[in-house]
Amino acid sequence: MLKILQSNSFQPEQLDRSIDAETLAGAQTIVDTVRVEGEAGIRKYAAQFGERTPDQPLLIGPDEMKAAADRLGSDDLALLERVAQRVRAFAKAQRDSLSELKTPVPGGFAGHTIEPIVNVGCYAPAGRFALPSTVLMTVVPAVVAGCENVTLATPNPSDLMLAAASVAGANQVLAVGGAHAIAAMAFGFDGFERRDLISGPGNRWVTAAKQIVHGDCGIDMLAGPSELVLLADNSADAETIAADLLGQAEHDADARPFLVTTDQALAESVNEQLAAQLDSLPTARSARQALTNGATIICDSIDQAINVCNDIATEHLELHCRDAASVAKKIKHAGCLFIGHQSAEVFGDYGVGPNHTLPTAGTSRWSAGLNVFTYVRIRTWLQLDAAPQELIDDTARLAELEGLIGHQRSALRRK
Repeated sequence: MLKILQSNSFQPEQLDRSIDAETLAGAQTIVDTVRVEGEAGIRKYAAQFGERTPDQPLLIGPDEMKAAADRLGSDDLALLERVAQRVRAFAKAQRDSLSELKTPVPGGFAGHTIEPIVNVGCYAPAGRFALPSTVLMTVVPAVVAGCENVTLATPNPSDLMLAAASVAGANQVLAVGGAHAIAAMAFGFDGFERRDLISGPGNRWVTAAKQIVHGDCGIDMLAGPSELVLLADNSADAETIAADLLGQAEHDADARPFLVTTDQALAESVNEQLAAQLDSLPTARSARQALTNGATIICDSIDQAINVCNDIATEHLELHCRDAASVAKKIKHAGCLFIGHQSAEVFGDYGVGPNHTLPTAGTSRWSAGLNVFTYVRIRTWLQLDAAPQELIDDTARLAELEGLIGHQRSALRRK
C-alpha cells in the first residue's frame, strides 16, 4: 500500500530521476556497434533478442502492414480507426492553431513558415505489453504535421501493431526494438535513411539510447518511468482513486503513483481499497511493487497540496477536488492535467485526443508532451527591399563594438 507521509517530510528531490550508469554504458556499446557496423550490428542484436532471423527483413512495408490489418478482426480494426480519428482530430486542431507569419520590419518584411520534419522515427514498446495506442499517439501527429517519411520501430510486431501502424499512416515498420532500434533510426543503414527526429517512449535502454544519439538527430524527450499524482480533498471517492492509482501502477514495477490529499481519512480509505482491488488485479505483482515507489502526502490545505504537486511536476495529474477547474489554473508544472472526477487519466492513455507521451521526472517544468508541434519547425525569413540608413548604421556600429569588422563591412555594402 502507499506509505502515508506528512507534507513536511516529503522531499521531491529525493525521487530518483536519472538513468543508471550501467544502463547508459550498455546502451553506449550497442549504439556504437550499430554506428560502426550498420545492418550487421542491428542484426546481431536482433538475433540476440529473438526479434529477427537472418532471412527476415528488418523493414516491413505498407502492403504487409495492410495485410495484417485485413487479418485483424473487424471490431478491433474499427476500434483502432476510431481512436486514430480522435487523435487525428486533436492533432489537426493543434496544427490549425499555428499560422504562418509575415510582419513589417525596417526596410521590408520578416516572418516564419511552418516546415514539417522530413524523416521521422516513432518508437512503440512491445515488451511486457504491445502498445498499439502508442503507435497511434506517435505516428498520427507526425502524419498530420506533414512529415514525408514516418517509420515505426517496434520489436516482434504482431498483426495488431502492424495494423495500428497501417491505420496511423506509417510508411514502414522497423521490426526491432531497444537501443539498437534507436541507433538504427539515428544513423540509418543500407536501404534506410537516417531519421531527423526520434519520438516515443520506451524502457530504460531506449531512453538511454535516445540520450546518447541526441545531437546526431533530434528527440522528443527522455521519458522515464510513468507517473501519476492525484490531488484530492474530502469530496473524492476512495474506490475510484484506488482504481486510478492501480491503473498507473500496473505499467511496471518502476511506475510512481502518488496521492496528495487534505483528508487523512481518505488516505486510509484509499489504502483499504488498494488492498481489496489488488486481490483481483491480474497485474498485481507489478502494481504492488510500484506502490512502494509512491506515497500518500497529507497536506494542511488545498493550496499546500497544489504546491506539493508543483514541486513533483508529475507526468499525469488528476484533480479530484471541489472546483477542480479553478485548482487547475494554479498548477504550473504537469505533463497533462485531468480536471475533475470524470477525467480519468486512462482516457488520455487510450486516445480521447491529447497525447499520452508526456514529460516525466520533473521535466514538465521546461517541456511539454508529444504533440503535432514536435514534428514541425518554425523557420524564420527576412526580405528587405532597401535597408534603411539607421539599420545599416546600428548594425555596423554594433559589429565594430564586437570587433567583427567583416560583419561591419557587410552591413556597409548596403549603403
